Amino acid sequence: MLDTTSRPLLEIAGLEAWYGESHILHGVDFNVRQGEVVTLLGRNGAGKTTTLKSIMGMVGKRKGSVRFEGHETIAMASDKIARLGVALCPEERGIFASLDVKENLMLPPQVKPGGLPVEQIFELFPNLKERLSSQGTKLSGGEQQMLAIGRILRTGATLLMLDEPTEGLAPVIIQQIGHTIRKLKAQGFTILLVEQNFRFASTVADRYYVMEHGQIIDSFANSELEANMDKLHEYLGV
Repeated sequence: MLDTTSRPLLEIAGLEAWYGESHILHGVDFNVRQGEVVTLLGRNGAGKTTTLKSIMGMVGKRKGSVRFEGHETIAMASDKIARLGVALCPEERGIFASLDVKENLMLPPQVKPGGLPVEQIFELFPNLKERLSSQGTKLSGGEQQMLAIGRILRTGATLLMLDEPTEGLAPVIIQQIGHTIRKLKAQGFTILLVEQNFRFASTVADRYYVMEHGQIIDSFANSELEANMDKLHEYLGV
């Protein structure tokens, strides 16, 4: 059972963000509680990815409040935020082509105790163990996604931010990613998910926030998904 009474693990209030002169986020407010899977939904350009990058301190300028485990991080550099236990798995996956699977997996440093040992990562993603000496570019899209997620699990991060993890993947791989997210949640990880595929999101998420024009415009629990389906189709243009 989720603890809905305790202070959220992640609290976002009045978050604004810029890339150069472009003002992307206009006062974003939401929270994520310990052990939840929360999904940000919205059309392309709504500000979902920028929200994840802003939480990590990876935008040109940001203001407002981003609190993680009670720590205000708005003025922190991204490496300091990572050391608190926040990790981002980007949509482009960031696999190093010149390194093999094992080298990619071992590349990020452990930022705090509690990271998954390599053998446990292989239990989640058996494909990776079989491809250990393969170059990063020789992996399929699904295997690259598994490697990108596996890599951040080693670091000791407790908040995992996954940006479009199912983008372009075959249905059987999407099922495997969903199974992995549910297992990670059962192990105590907290996950903030950006996902276009709300059918997939409905198999893993506890709650949803809908973004439009750099703001949160709606929110609902997974149990309220069916009741909000017409609105959701309108928001997402599907």
